[in-house]
Amino acid sequence: MTKAPSQPTSLQHGESLGALTWRRLRKNRGATIGLAVLVLMILLALSAPLITPFDPATQILEYTVKPAGFRGNVLLKKNPSIPDRPTIVAVSNFRQIGDSIHYTDPAGEAYVIPVSSLFGTSANDWHKEPLFVLGTDAFGRDMFTRLIYGMRVSLSVGLIAESIALVIGIILGSLAGYFRGWVDDGVMWLVNVVAAFPTILLIIAFSVILGKGYWQTFVAIGVSSWVDIARIVRGQFFSIREQEYIEATRALGYGNVRTILRHMLPNAMGPIVVISTAGFATAIIAEASLSFIGLGVQPPTASWGQMIKDGYGYLAVGTNWGMTVFPCLVMAIAVFALNLFGDGLRDALDPRTTQR
Repeated sequence: MTKAPSQPTSLQHGESLGALTWRRLRKNRGATIGLAVLVLMILLALSAPLITPFDPATQILEYTVKPAGFRGNVLLKKNPSIPDRPTIVAVSNFRQIGDSIHYTDPAGEAYVIPVSSLFGTSANDWHKEPLFVLGTDAFGRDMFTRLIYGMRVSLSVGLIAESIALVIGIILGSLAGYFRGWVDDGVMWLVNVVAAFPTILLIIAFSVILGKGYWQTFVAIGVSSWVDIARIVRGQFFSIREQEYIEATRALGYGNVRTILRHMLPNAMGPIVVISTAGFATAIIAEASLSFIGLGVQPPTASWGQMIKDGYGYLAVGTNWGMTVFPCLVMAIAVFALNLFGDGLRDALDPRTTQR
């Protein structure tokens, strides 16, 4: 008598759930691409001081609104107030005569400066020809530098704001779905009250109350964005609560907190991950929207929304379109990558899938 073949299982012998999730995730091409883009953006943001030629607030007024690929010609002058950050002097040409540098600025004016006033000990130190890869803005600031530092702001605000929303939404949704009754009624009343206001208007209201600034922005976005998370968690807990293994935890005398955290919440993580990655992307867009209308991260801090605002007028008249298009394009790539990764992670975490 031939033994019937056993049904394939997704979990291989000795394989942890984390290893299974990673194995499934690697087979999803979209999720892999999204993860690679996110990792690249995080690395760029973390290494911003090493890969950018300027401080994001550095202004070279002689180089305002320059096109992408423009190469400058500058001298670095000592700055007594900030010894490690020299003053940048734009020049058209220069020549050294003895202990003095004779140079002509971009306006054609001639000047003389002693070599001892320059930054460093040789021409390699005090003379540079920086390449402005993406051009400059209306204040002569390097667009590439501000784009990378703006990536720092957007990713950090998105992460912190969505973490705040997750904490609030998971706590309220799990309490409503597990205890039901008057607890559920109270939580859903609060959810309906918050959901009655458009999210962006609620974010603006909190921004006005808390004030303008960096931390005010992610708090305003976080406390305004938990409603969908609470609803998803509540719905998942309604279904999971009736499962036999949850009844077994009650029979074994496990407490409510242990049952929620160790047995119910892990089995609801698939939809939570999807909604949180979508919320991360939404938080990035919300931060850019607040900065665009002047209620988010304040100048001179680099922000994608502020960059779009600064370049919008030029786009409207059909010149220097890169000032608006570059930050919009990077933000779109970030949001798209987050959605790709979130969808793939949902499939990888779903216990009902049979993908090997």
